[in-house]
Amino acid sequence: MDPGAAAFEVGKCLAGLVLLYVGGEGLVRGASALAMRLGISALAVGLTIVAFGTSSPELVVSLDAALAGANDIAIGNVVGSNIANIALILGLAALVRPATVHAKIIRLDTPLMILASLGLVVALADGRLSRLEGSILLLGLCVYTTFTFWEARRESVLVQQELASVAPGPSGAAASSALLVAGALLVLACGGHLLVSGAVQLATTLGVSQAAIGLTIVAIGTSLPELATSLVASLRNQGDIAIGNIVGSNLFNILGILGVTAIVRPLALGGITGIDLGVMLILAVALLVLLHSRTRLARIEGALLLASYLGYVGWLIATA
Repeated sequence: MDPGAAAFEVGKCLAGLVLLYVGGEGLVRGASALAMRLGISALAVGLTIVAFGTSSPELVVSLDAALAGANDIAIGNVVGSNIANIALILGLAALVRPATVHAKIIRLDTPLMILASLGLVVALADGRLSRLEGSILLLGLCVYTTFTFWEARRESVLVQQELASVAPGPSGAAASSALLVAGALLVLACGGHLLVSGAVQLATTLGVSQAAIGLTIVAIGTSLPELATSLVASLRNQGDIAIGNIVGSNLFNILGILGVTAIVRPLALGGITGIDLGVMLILAVALLVLLHSRTRLARIEGALLLASYLGYVGWLIATA
């Protein structure tokens, strides 16, 4: 192994992650401001643009990886991000401050996340994700988004205010917001390409599988927006946002990102194993069980989630 080559690829990955974070933040702010100027409510923006915008790095990386033929990274990025979102990010958020959530996340969103996770496991049973399966996933996202808008009107004023509070207010002219969106998309594209290229070469240089890199380094890196959003919400005692952001992001990762990516180019499972998919599904079910017990995520439960993530990553490293 050439230490210089490894360091160079790590540098490319870090540069890509920085660009993805900056681009994701810019996209959320620009798109939120533009949407509000077009008459879309702050609540609707908080439920959709902010939740989906934090997943924009995953979308860019998976698309770039699929087009480059790196299926392990394209799928591993989503599976690993969903695992990290629940076990790592919610684990840390609960340690910062126990999160209390309202009924909708427990009654609707989390079961739908479990259903989407199970659907992905079934779809990948034959070792590939076809264009038809990608189209079904994307249709599921459209139905979920539409229902979310409809359901939001029935939420309490407190929940609506919490969800609306994460949407940046309109600032500047519509043209400047549009330019910010365009610039953010360009930065995201550059960051995604750098990260995928660096990750593929790093795997080769270190002699580990692309799947392991995709499930860990790439997945954690592209989950940085979710980490920032959930930790800030936890500090503000906004449990609905801390947990709702993760559940919404996981749904978008499966239905939107893999849906779009499979339509653009069908995906092969590659080095992603049934164990990885099983961990993703088990954590989704575990989250529902934990939330359903007391409608909150306590510190001890956060510690258990974090320990499970460290155990999973340790297993990946040991078997890489």
